Amino acid sequence: MAGYRWMYYLTGLPGWMRFGYSPGWIGRSPTGLPPAAQYLYQSGQIPQFGSWLQQQAPVGMPAMSKEQEITMLESQAKALGDQLEQIKKRLEELRK
Repeated sequence: MAGYRWMYYLTGLPGWMRFGYSPGWIGRSPTGLPPAAQYLYQSGQIPQFGSWLQQQAPVGMPAMSKEQEITMLESQAKALGDQLEQIKKRLEELRK
């Protein structure tokens, strides 16, 4: 269950907001939502809660210097070029 926190960090939304229900509450509540989420839906406070969550979301990567970004992009380009060469090589092997 610990791996699901990464989806929260990625989207900034808890599961019940992404899916409209919470799997752990199916059969326990009429809406399939935990009590607090059910209250937010019924009271119409979902938009305010969503904007509050977005403000609380963790900050992304710190800003890089121009040189650091160039170095990172060059290394990514090299890695992608190597992968493309490996794919082309494997395609040639399969076509023979």
